[in-house]
Amino acid sequence: MARPPALEGRVCAITGAGRGIGREHALLFASEGAQVVVNDLGGEPDGSGADVSAAQAVVDEIGGHAVAHTEDVSTWDGARSLVETAVERFGRLDVLVNNAGILRDAFIGSMEEAQWDAVVRVHLKGHFAPLRHATDHWKARSKAGEDVKGAVINTASGSGTYLPNPGQANYGAAKAAIAALTLVAAMELGRYGVRVNGIAPVARTRLTLATPGPIGEMFKAPVDPDAFDPYDPRHVSPLVAWLASQDCPTTGQVFAVQGGSIQPMTGWQLGESITTDSDWTIDNIAAQLGGAHVRS
Repeated sequence: MARPPALEGRVCAITGAGRGIGREHALLFASEGAQVVVNDLGGEPDGSGADVSAAQAVVDEIGGHAVAHTEDVSTWDGARSLVETAVERFGRLDVLVNNAGILRDAFIGSMEEAQWDAVVRVHLKGHFAPLRHATDHWKARSKAGEDVKGAVINTASGSGTYLPNPGQANYGAAKAAIAALTLVAAMELGRYGVRVNGIAPVARTRLTLATPGPIGEMFKAPVDPDAFDPYDPRHVSPLVAWLASQDCPTTGQVFAVQGGSIQPMTGWQLGESITTDSDWTIDNIAAQLGGAHVRS
């Protein structure tokens, strides 16, 4: 006997859903019964330009249970209008998937202010601003006595967490902050009936293909079309759909996901302590730490 659709009747807003991983999320969510707000500004991988056809193409592929939203969710008003679009079209918002992002890679010694600001704005503020307005919506529903059962899924990255990548100080810093934001938001939003989790996906997208050096090379499609493709972005979306489902119990967790592998991320942990019974001095710190904690 077939199981019922995992997201039947759930109203979901997905940012950056015109291409890549976000598009796969939108298609899977719709196939599992969700009503989907497909957000995408339609810009280039570096964030320049705009093309509303990217979001609309996904909506056309899904059909009547989706609506396009092409505002910039890293702006306060654009993020507010994302939530308003879900409410106006489908009556409420149940799930927010923050996925939109850009790349402007450069080594620290050559990175310009605009490269830093753009990446941090699109990723970090582009996560916080929709979350902020969605929280207003869920808070109001919860205070009105509704059992909300909301879900947020943020998109962090191996870059900046367990796999720092030279040339991505802006991207890695933003993604590490998103992982931290996920944990804080999970602690705060539980009172309103909202779970918050995150993913750190590894998949072939316009952004990963544009990553400089061997990392970008490894994302190229396999020569054999019948071989299992561990970087196909469709492998990421089932985890996101489960985290978005009404009965999922998980909150406050970030998962690394790639191909056939899903791993909970444990984040920063305290290592072995050094101690003193008197005032610290440079000499006794050097004697205890020495070179043991030097990271290459």
